[in-house]
Parts: sequence; C-alpha cells; structure tokens
Amino acid sequence: MTPPHTPPNSLSFTRFLTQHWQKLLGAVIWLAVIGAYALYARAHDLTPVAAVQTLANTISGTVYGPLIYILIYALRPLLFFPATLLTIAGGFLFGTVLGVLYTVIGSNASAMVAYLVGRWFGNGVLDSESSTGVMQRYTERLRQHSFATVLTMRLIFLPYDLVSYVCGFLRIDWRAFLLATAIGSIPGTISFVSFGASIEGTLTDFVPRIDPWTLGLGVVMFAISLVLSRYFRRREARQM
Repeated sequence: MTPPHTPPNSLSFTRFLTQHWQKLLGAVIWLAVIGAYALYARAHDLTPVAAVQTLANTISGTVYGPLIYILIYALRPLLFFPATLLTIAGGFLFGTVLGVLYTVIGSNASAMVAYLVGRWFGNGVLDSESSTGVMQRYTERLRQHSFATVLTMRLIFLPYDLVSYVCGFLRIDWRAFLLATAIGSIPGTISFVSFGASIEGTLTDFVPRIDPWTLGLGVVMFAISLVLSRYFRRREARQM
C-alpha cells in the first residue's frame, strides 16, 4: 500500500519546529514574562511614571543605587520599558555628570542585551537570500556599512530597542553596532539627563521646580539632536 502523501507545507513546518523549538520556547517564556508584568502593573495601577518614582525612592537611599540603576536599565528592553523615563530619572537621581555616565553605561548595556537576544533568535532562522527589493538592499547596506548605518539610525531617533533587536537578528558586526550606539546616543542622553537633573522636588509633582540653567542645557542638546536628526535623515534618503 502506498503511504499517504504529506503536503510539502506540512513537511516544511515540521522541519522548522524541529530545528527551532528552542527559539519558540524562548519566545513563549519571554511573552509570558511581559504578560505577567503587564498584568501586575494593571492590577496595582503601576504606570511607567509611577514605576520610575518607586525606583527613585528605592535607590536614592542606598550606596548601591548606581549599580541597581544600571542593572535595571540593562534589562529594561526585555520588558520594553520606556528608556526616556529611566534616562530622565538618571539625571534626577545623580545629577548631570554622573547621570550621563551611568545612563551611557546602562543604555549601551541594554543595547547589547537586545542585540544578543535578537542575534540568538535570528541565528539559523534568517535566510539572507530569501528577501528581495528594498528590504534586502537595506539589509546588505546595514551589514556592509554597519557603523554609519547604525549611527544614522541612532541620530534620527528610530525606536531604540527595535534597532538593537533588528541589528542582532541580522547579525551585523557587534563592535560597529556598540560603537555607533555609544556615539549616536550621546546627544539625546545628555538632553534627557539634563531635563531630569533640572527637576527639583519629586518626579510626580504636578508643577515641579525647575533649575533653568540645567534645563537650558537640555534644551540646547535637544535642539542639536534635532538638527543632527534632520541632516542624517536627508543623507540617508539620498543614499537609499
């Protein structure tokens, strides 16, 4: 008797499951962690701003505050927690100079965490020959000109975590990625840390007291970031 014919699509799907079950399991666990945090935050009315205020209250009275801040910042992309709020909190907690230092360390660590996660999920899954058109051209550009492309994406304020995950998934050179991230994030980091450092009182005050000089530094750096963003957007459009 001739065995029943198995559709090609079923064979492909079975082969995919056999080869990548670890990644599928990892994705399920990751989604479960995100879902658990979302349910906890909803049950306790824990908004991102309230979470940052709780963090500020927790670490402001301990000598391990900087280490806790950096660790939380590094793990932040796993929950897609807003980086901007933590950056502002860094300025509020540690001042402009130390805030920039700790935030640069934390943000680059978080970028590498997202990059490594993306690289693990992309390893053996992405077929670089299967894509065509604009996406394929941009992928090749990202791999061949990693530093310049990542620097541009950081300066034009593309979603921070998304860029990190995609760069890891596409397996671009990690050294170029890290260096471009470190340089490209500096203007925005100084800007938002300065905003945080200018706040006097608490982060949840309806009308917080503001240090005008520190706020002015943040405004200047933000303006510089916008100018750089516009320049690099135009250059990227011409090159594509």
